[in-house]
Amino acid sequence: MLDVLAGFVGELRAAGLPVSLTENLDALEALRHVRLDDRDAFREALAATMVKRHEHRPAFDTAFAVYFAVRRADPGVDAITPAELAELLEDALRSGDDDRLRELARRAVAQLSGIEPGRPMSAGYHVFRTLRALDADGALERLHGAAPPSLDDRLAGDDLRARMEALREEVADEVHRRLAADRGPEAMARALRKPLPEDVDFLHATREDVAALRRAMEPLARRMAVRLARKRRHHRRGPLDFRSTVRHSLSYGGVPAEPRFRHPRPAKPEIMVIADISGSVAAFARFTLQFVHAISGQFSKVRSFVFIDGVDEVTSLFEGADNLSEALQRVNTEADVVWAEGHSDYGHAFGAFWERWGREITPKTSVVLLGDARNNYHSAEAWVVAEIRKRARHLYWLNPEPRSYWDTGDSIVSTYGVHCDGVFECRNLRQLQRFVQEIG
Repeated sequence: MLDVLAGFVGELRAAGLPVSLTENLDALEALRHVRLDDRDAFREALAATMVKRHEHRPAFDTAFAVYFAVRRADPGVDAITPAELAELLEDALRSGDDDRLRELARRAVAQLSGIEPGRPMSAGYHVFRTLRALDADGALERLHGAAPPSLDDRLAGDDLRARMEALREEVADEVHRRLAADRGPEAMARALRKPLPEDVDFLHATREDVAALRRAMEPLARRMAVRLARKRRHHRRGPLDFRSTVRHSLSYGGVPAEPRFRHPRPAKPEIMVIADISGSVAAFARFTLQFVHAISGQFSKVRSFVFIDGVDEVTSLFEGADNLSEALQRVNTEADVVWAEGHSDYGHAFGAFWERWGREITPKTSVVLLGDARNNYHSAEAWVVAEIRKRARHLYWLNPEPRSYWDTGDSIVSTYGVHCDGVFECRNLRQLQRFVQEIG
């Protein structure tokens, strides 16, 4: 058991969960108070001590399903006809009997999944093949029928869909169990591992990843706001007040035993975000704008500008917006960002920004430029970035591409970067959070 638990903890760490030695010891202590043959209690005891964030729970559940798959004897099952399988499926769905669902899943995977020792197919393939052969959707239609949508019918339909979802989970668990027995839990865990929401690459996010990012954004923004406020409170000591220190040292015979400090006047920074929203980096710009405005209370002012080859201010679209996703949708449809051909032209966009809003940058303003600096071989107009740096308190550039891609092809990151206080790789929420914490 200890070896399996050690492998499980190693997989959680590899997946990105912050499981330290303290959490490991807490888990061992928690397991002393649950029955090891109660799988649900066993899983929840581990989750309560090892999972600190709700968005990390799916990664925990995936690793648990592999490392603690039910180790039951598999004497094999007699093959039955498709008609008999369909009858078993409808009986299991109609009754809602968990034992029947598990037995059906076991029979279906054994007969329909196509699992063969050493065959390099994904778990998802075997789950899909099993459920398709069972014709699960067809069974739902046959059971639910086309009755008028009365309240009783809707409730019955909800029950059937919940049982079907339970069957899908049982099929997936059985597939994972068989593949883990064939390939080993370590190999299966690596194959099933997915990045945590905060580690998903903005530029390669799938539809499912985007949904997970949106769910993770709000709690992440709340935690970041608390951290920034705490950081600001803890930096209350100002510079040394030499005169006051000397004056108070007289009571100690001239020894400065109690240094005196000036009271600081902490000020929240003012932020200007200038974001490329062309197709290649649109997702990165959307999430960055959403994150910055979600914690806007930690800044004295947040102004947002977007560009492709033209530039427009979109601050008003976020002001008073209850739903930032809706505000971002308005940015995509209402912002006037196309000047000529609608392809990225950083030089022209920066020039237009400087002409219209350059005078509004002050020594209190921190400017954040977002984009991959792929300029389609247009003029760079890097002098604008240099002028922004002269006026601003700080100037940063966030690039969603890997560093190895910078300054390749039409990328001119370094041309602009020499005028910035820092150029940061920002491919995911974790890196974005780290950057915002630094400038806050």
